[in-house]
Amino acid sequence: MSIEGGCYCGAVRYKSEGPVLMKAECFCRECQYITGGGSLLIMAVPLEGFALTKGAVKGYARTDIEGAVTREFCPDCGTHLFTRAPAFKAGIIIKVGSLDDQSQFDGPDTANFACDARPYHRLPTDIPVFQKWGR
Repeated sequence: MSIEGGCYCGAVRYKSEGPVLMKAECFCRECQYITGGGSLLIMAVPLEGFALTKGAVKGYARTDIEGAVTREFCPDCGTHLFTRAPAFKAGIIIKVGSLDDQSQFDGPDTANFACDARPYHRLPTDIPVFQKWGR
């Protein structure tokens, strides 16, 4: 599958050629910071076949969390684009909102970190829901 996307201001662009490895919705507290309180829709693709085609991202990883992920975003407009996880070295996690063609994401296969969901979140009833990541 060929996927293209970028940030809100257009300074950062990317392209991915290859299979989608995962499609998920995340309710973790860290994702709530990124979204302003909601869950986050993500998909993962292999690093092989993925490339930035324009611009550069800025990354941030918390130092107080063991195994913290690196969240990458546009340094100009702040759009969150990717997550790189130490436990997932073969892939990169793309934020669905950055896709040019959002129809390429036809919904998550799992919902994760329900343990952090707030009463105002609506957990899905048609896919597996996990208290942590996929368990």
